Amino acid sequence: MKNFIAGQRPLNTDFAILLLRLLFGILFIWHGYQKIDAYNQYVGMFPDLIGIGGKLSFQLVIFAEFGCGILVTLGLLTRLSVIPILFTMCIAYFVAHKADGFEKKELVFVFLVLSVIIFIFGSGKYSLDAILFKNKTNKYA
Repeated sequence: MKNFIAGQRPLNTDFAILLLRLLFGILFIWHGYQKIDAYNQYVGMFPDLIGIGGKLSFQLVIFAEFGCGILVTLGLLTRLSVIPILFTMCIAYFVAHKADGFEKKELVFVFLVLSVIIFIFGSGKYSLDAILFKNKTNKYA
């Protein structure tokens, strides 16, 4: 029991990755759905932060949060799916909220760090990636 509590080996890394993916993905699905639900209310007010227009920027944020949130939750093309989320969080943290204090952009920072962690770990054993690509052996795993 002592080794179980104080041990240095992970209990189950794949289960932890699953929980992280589910929490992260569901939160992004929720944030994306809120933007979809109030689309007409927010589309005109969304700023053009990267020079592609406010409307297109808003639509890309919805794609990243809602669409890629679903893919991350399912563990489908996880590393590829987390890239738009990571990009969105970088823009939010370093551009949209650059003048704000950390307490105002703390959640964006947490999402940014979690995006990097999910990119590093990938989808794990409990994912659609593992089911679809199970015949592909990775000599580095």
